[in-house]
Amino acid sequence: MRELLEGSAAMNVLVVFDHPRRNSLSGAVLGQFAEGLEEAGHTTEIADLHSEKFDPRMPLTDEPDLSGGTKSYSEAVLREQARVERNDAVAFVFPVWWWSVPAMTKGWIDRVWNAEWAYGKKKLTLDRALLVGLAATGAASFQKRGYTSAMETQLLVGVMNFCGIKNARLELLHDTLEGDNERQALLVKAKQLGQTFAD
Repeated sequence: MRELLEGSAAMNVLVVFDHPRRNSLSGAVLGQFAEGLEEAGHTTEIADLHSEKFDPRMPLTDEPDLSGGTKSYSEAVLREQARVERNDAVAFVFPVWWWSVPAMTKGWIDRVWNAEWAYGKKKLTLDRALLVGLAATGAASFQKRGYTSAMETQLLVGVMNFCGIKNARLELLHDTLEGDNERQALLVKAKQLGQTFAD
């Protein structure tokens, strides 16, 4: 692997993007985050779930086999699993809907991070995960009601750590409905997250 100037290894990063509009603020955050990753020496592969028309519904063919067997999953899932396996790390960029990831991201995890591949006898070997969520409300509101800690428990402990990714964190970009100055600050933060991804 290439070495970064700071001395940490460059990585191939799969960035899972979930928003119906690429020209949204979420899409702009994705662009700045990816630019920051590339400036830091990483390579990126973007999985744009909406533009790629990923089906988040769980068909019988991809229902988890919890018996410990060696079930063969659908071609769609096998393609996504290969995509994960050729990368060293994963990042998610998404709007926070109902204090979690949108249904498309949840369905992607449900189908792709399946039994005996991401959890069970075999777990993911990704180096790290970063979840970048865009939240309309402010940080104080999230802290007051415990939304941040609830999301961290659900997404970091319940999904990332459970699937073998020990180095995982959630970064919330708040106040996305504010004015241009606030939005510009969020884009600057998104680029910094890419630049410091390996820190």
